[in-house]
Amino acid sequence: MAEAFKFELVSPERLLVSEQVEHVVIPGAEGEMTVLANHSPVMTTVKPGVVTVKSAGGGEERYVVFGGFADILPEGCTLLAESAVRVAEIDRDDLARRIQEAREDAADAKSDDERTRAEAFLGQLATLQDAV
Repeated sequence: MAEAFKFELVSPERLLVSEQVEHVVIPGAEGEMTVLANHSPVMTTVKPGVVTVKSAGGGEERYVVFGGFADILPEGCTLLAESAVRVAEIDRDDLARRIQEAREDAADAKSDDERTRAEAFLGQLATLQDAV
């Protein structure tokens, strides 16, 4: 059994998780990362995706996050999400609405840089839709 550490998943609306866990998989901006106890300190932005949490008791829970950042320390990890919900509670209509808005943002972009960011976000949302 892996060593446990404190993990918190916080959205503006509520605290979704605050418990001892064995590991957490986070959709970091540079790719997925697995956080274990005694992880080296790092802070990363989080892209839209699925966070997988394996509790110290052995259960596993999955959450959809729509961006944010994670603060990882040897003794714990805090993920501050722009928006988050359990995968089982995902509102597929809301996800479809977000995808449509991202398409519109890409189409309405006034610069190449703005268009590139909007298209990247759209791609992340589409990947998320496939994952849930």
